[in-house]
Amino acid sequence: MLSQSLTEALNKQMNEEFQAAHAYMAMAAYCAKESYDGFANFYEQQAEEERFHGTKIYNYLNDRDEHAIFTDIKAPKTEFSTILETFEAGLAQEQQVTKNFYQLAEIAKNDNEFATISFLNWFLDEQVEEEAMFKKHIDYIRRIQDDANALYLYEKELGQRTFQAE
Repeated sequence: MLSQSLTEALNKQMNEEFQAAHAYMAMAAYCAKESYDGFANFYEQQAEEERFHGTKIYNYLNDRDEHAIFTDIKAPKTEFSTILETFEAGLAQEQQVTKNFYQLAEIAKNDNEFATISFLNWFLDEQVEEEAMFKKHIDYIRRIQDDANALYLYEKELGQRTFQAE
Protein backbone atom coordinates (compact mmCIF):
# COMPACT_ATOMS: atom_id res chain seq x y z
CA MET A 1 0.00 0.00 0.00
CA LEU A 2 1.26 3.45 -0.90
CA SER A 3 1.49 6.21 1.68
CA GLN A 4 -1.22 8.83 1.65
CA SER A 5 1.25 11.53 0.59
CA LEU A 6 2.53 9.44 -2.32
CA THR A 7 -0.99 8.52 -3.43
CA GLU A 8 -2.03 12.16 -3.31
CA ALA A 9 1.05 13.23 -5.26
CA LEU A 10 0.46 10.57 -7.93
CA ASN A 11 -3.17 11.65 -8.23
CA LYS A 12 -2.09 15.27 -8.53
CA GLN A 13 0.37 14.38 -11.30
CA MET A 14 -2.20 12.25 -13.11
CA ASN A 15 -4.46 15.29 -13.23
CA GLU A 16 -1.55 17.51 -14.29
CA GLU A 17 -0.96 15.23 -17.27
CA PHE A 18 -4.58 15.60 -18.38
CA GLN A 19 -4.30 19.36 -17.76
CA ALA A 20 -1.23 19.43 -20.02
CA ALA A 21 -3.20 17.62 -22.74
CA HIS A 22 -5.88 20.28 -22.42
CA ALA A 23 -3.27 23.04 -22.76
CA TYR A 24 -1.74 21.41 -25.84
CA MET A 25 -5.16 21.15 -27.46
CA ALA A 26 -5.60 24.90 -26.85
CA MET A 27 -2.26 25.47 -28.59
CA ALA A 28 -3.44 23.24 -31.45
CA ALA A 29 -6.63 25.29 -31.72
CA TYR A 30 -4.61 28.52 -31.92
CA CYS A 31 -2.43 27.04 -34.65
CA ALA A 32 -5.43 25.75 -36.60
CA LYS A 33 -7.13 29.16 -36.34
CA GLU A 34 -3.98 30.74 -37.81
CA SER A 35 -3.90 28.11 -40.62
CA TYR A 36 -0.79 26.40 -39.28
CA ASP A 37 -2.13 22.89 -39.70
CA GLY A 38 1.27 21.22 -39.31
CA PHE A 39 1.87 22.92 -35.97
CA ALA A 40 -1.72 22.10 -34.94
CA ASN A 41 -0.97 18.44 -35.67
CA PHE A 42 2.19 18.63 -33.57
CA TYR A 43 0.18 19.85 -30.57
CA GLU A 44 -2.63 17.35 -31.14
CA GLN A 45 -0.05 14.56 -31.02
CA GLN A 46 1.53 16.12 -27.94
CA ALA A 47 -1.90 16.17 -26.26
CA GLU A 48 -2.36 12.49 -27.09
CA GLU A 49 1.00 11.73 -25.50
CA GLU A 50 0.02 13.60 -22.30
CA ARG A 51 -3.26 11.66 -22.10
CA PHE A 52 -1.20 8.48 -22.42
CA HIS A 53 0.97 9.64 -19.51
CA GLY A 54 -2.09 10.41 -17.38
CA THR A 55 -3.54 7.00 -18.16
CA LYS A 56 -0.25 5.35 -17.28
CA ILE A 57 -0.39 6.91 -13.79
CA TYR A 58 -4.10 6.02 -13.53
CA ASN A 59 -3.28 2.37 -14.26
CA TYR A 60 -0.41 2.38 -11.77
CA LEU A 61 -2.68 3.68 -9.03
CA ASN A 62 -5.19 0.94 -9.86
CA ASP A 63 -2.45 -1.71 -9.92
CA ARG A 64 -1.41 -0.59 -6.43
CA ASP A 65 -5.02 -0.81 -5.22
CA GLU A 66 -5.28 2.95 -4.78
CA HIS A 67 -8.13 5.22 -5.85
CA ALA A 68 -7.45 7.42 -8.87
CA ILE A 69 -9.18 10.71 -8.15
CA PHE A 70 -9.96 13.16 -10.93
CA THR A 71 -10.14 16.89 -10.27
CA ASP A 72 -11.20 19.93 -12.26
CA ILE A 73 -9.25 20.87 -15.35
CA LYS A 74 -8.61 24.60 -15.56
CA ALA A 75 -9.19 26.48 -18.78
CA PRO A 76 -5.79 26.82 -20.46
CA LYS A 77 -4.35 29.85 -22.16
CA THR A 78 -6.00 30.11 -25.57
CA GLU A 79 -4.48 33.22 -27.13
CA PHE A 80 -0.93 33.43 -28.37
CA SER A 81 0.81 36.05 -30.48
CA THR A 82 3.21 33.75 -32.35
CA ILE A 83 4.03 30.13 -33.00
CA LEU A 84 7.23 30.69 -31.02
CA GLU A 85 5.14 31.70 -28.00
CA THR A 86 3.31 28.35 -28.11
CA PHE A 87 6.60 26.47 -28.04
CA GLU A 88 7.93 28.61 -25.20
CA ALA A 89 4.74 27.90 -23.24
CA GLY A 90 5.15 24.20 -24.01
CA LEU A 91 8.72 24.23 -22.72
CA ALA A 92 7.68 26.01 -19.52
CA GLN A 93 4.92 23.44 -19.02
CA GLU A 94 7.35 20.54 -19.52
CA GLN A 95 9.86 22.08 -17.12
CA GLN A 96 7.13 22.25 -14.46
CA VAL A 97 6.21 18.63 -15.12
CA THR A 98 9.87 17.67 -14.62
CA LYS A 99 9.88 19.44 -11.25
CA ASN A 100 6.70 17.59 -10.32
CA PHE A 101 8.27 14.23 -11.12
CA TYR A 102 11.36 15.11 -9.10
CA GLN A 103 9.09 15.83 -6.13
CA LEU A 104 7.24 12.56 -6.68
CA ALA A 105 10.53 10.67 -6.81
CA GLU A 106 11.62 12.34 -3.58
CA ILE A 107 8.43 11.22 -1.81
CA ALA A 108 8.85 7.68 -3.16
CA LYS A 109 12.49 7.65 -2.05
CA ASN A 110 11.58 8.84 1.45
CA ASP A 111 8.90 6.13 1.63
CA ASN A 112 11.35 3.45 0.42
CA GLU A 113 8.76 2.77 -2.27
CA PHE A 114 11.06 1.06 -4.75
CA ALA A 115 8.35 -0.10 -7.16
CA THR A 116 7.17 3.49 -7.51
CA ILE A 117 10.73 4.71 -7.98
CA SER A 118 11.09 2.21 -10.82
CA PHE A 119 7.78 3.38 -12.30
CA LEU A 120 8.79 7.04 -12.07
CA ASN A 121 12.15 6.47 -13.78
CA TRP A 122 10.33 6.04 -17.10
CA PHE A 123 8.75 9.49 -16.68
CA LEU A 124 12.03 11.09 -15.63
CA ASP A 125 13.70 9.77 -18.79
CA GLU A 126 10.72 10.93 -20.84
CA GLN A 127 10.98 14.45 -19.41
CA VAL A 128 14.59 14.78 -20.57
CA GLU A 129 13.37 14.01 -24.10
CA GLU A 130 10.38 16.36 -23.83
CA GLU A 131 12.41 19.35 -22.68
CA ALA A 132 15.11 18.73 -25.30
CA MET A 133 12.48 18.47 -28.04
CA PHE A 134 10.86 21.79 -27.12
CA LYS A 135 14.25 23.51 -26.84
CA LYS A 136 15.16 22.23 -30.31
CA HIS A 137 11.90 23.51 -31.81
CA ILE A 138 12.40 26.90 -30.16
CA ASP A 139 15.93 27.09 -31.58
CA TYR A 140 14.68 26.18 -35.08
CA ILE A 141 11.82 28.67 -35.03
CA ARG A 142 14.12 31.44 -33.80
CA ARG A 143 16.58 30.56 -36.55
CA ILE A 144 13.84 30.65 -39.17
CA GLN A 145 12.48 33.97 -37.86
CA ASP A 146 10.47 35.58 -40.66
CA ASP A 147 11.52 33.24 -43.49
CA ALA A 148 8.06 32.16 -44.68
CA ASN A 149 9.45 29.43 -46.93
CA ALA A 150 11.49 27.86 -44.14
CA LEU A 151 8.53 28.09 -41.75
CA TYR A 152 6.33 26.40 -44.35
CA LEU A 153 8.78 23.51 -44.74
CA TYR A 154 9.21 23.17 -40.98
CA GLU A 155 5.47 23.15 -40.48
CA LYS A 156 5.08 20.44 -43.14
CA GLU A 157 7.65 18.34 -41.27
CA LEU A 158 5.80 18.70 -37.95
CA GLY A 159 2.56 17.89 -39.73
CA GLN A 160 3.91 14.35 -40.21
CA ARG A 161 4.30 13.73 -36.47
CA THR A 162 2.35 10.84 -35.01
CA PHE A 163 2.15 9.48 -31.50
CA GLN A 164 2.46 5.76 -30.96
CA ALA A 165 2.01 4.46 -27.42
CA GLU A 166 4.66 2.01 -26.40
